[in-house]
Amino acid sequence: MSNVKKVFISADIEGVNNIVSWDETELKDSEYTYFRKQMTEEVKRACIACHEAGVEEIFVKDAHDYARNIIFSELPSYVKLHRGWEGGPCSMMAGLDSSFDCVMFIGYHSPSKSDGNPLAHTMNTRINYVKINGEIASEFLINSLYASYLGVPIAFLSGDENMTKLAKQANPNIKTVATKVGSHGAVISEHPEVTNKRIEEQVKLALEGDLSQNIVLLPKKIEIEVDYKTHKEAYSASFFPGCKLKTSSSIEFKTNDYAKAIVMMKFTL
Repeated sequence: MSNVKKVFISADIEGVNNIVSWDETELKDSEYTYFRKQMTEEVKRACIACHEAGVEEIFVKDAHDYARNIIFSELPSYVKLHRGWEGGPCSMMAGLDSSFDCVMFIGYHSPSKSDGNPLAHTMNTRINYVKINGEIASEFLINSLYASYLGVPIAFLSGDENMTKLAKQANPNIKTVATKVGSHGAVISEHPEVTNKRIEEQVKLALEGDLSQNIVLLPKKIEIEVDYKTHKEAYSASFFPGCKLKTSSSIEFKTNDYAKAIVMMKFTL
């Protein structure tokens, strides 16, 4: 049995098995019904693995779009689900605090400017990219650094193959499952049940390991650059305290405190 007793899971949809179109991610589209079920199933398998490993508290954050995607009745009865958006800076990590033993990410996707997923983006489609210390940031990076700020390790990530590689670059001890491979405007996936089974297996393995080595390194100095699709957006965002225009379409922000960084991103992304 694992020594892990309390797990936080942040779940997105653009990184689940076989999803390829923006239509499939939207609440009002007919194709969305199938993929919300697949998102739910991938989360469910992670929860089952946690429970079988002896985890006593499993907290799931529905972190896609309206945050009303996961079909709660299809999750095990021992799971707590956070739906909707609080409006605070924690965003996709709302509910996480230092009392959790680890974090897991389900359905995560490649960042903006990446060919690893036809749905690659970071936070929204109004921006060209976010950079943290010169690196184009994924939602995983933004959120894993927040976990590091709280001292919580990252145990597991599932998502497109490119995203799993980026997670391994951030910390090679993180267990991963690739749900699909991006092929320009298409994706290649194995059968969803193969993905579901692998998620369950790898989560179990993750919980058997020494998670003390799974903290993603939090830089002492943080420089954030946001490049927008319109110069008007950049100009407006430049008025956030500490921000300034870098170019006509981008802003920059510098801090030594990641808590200030996530507040900045809350109001500028």
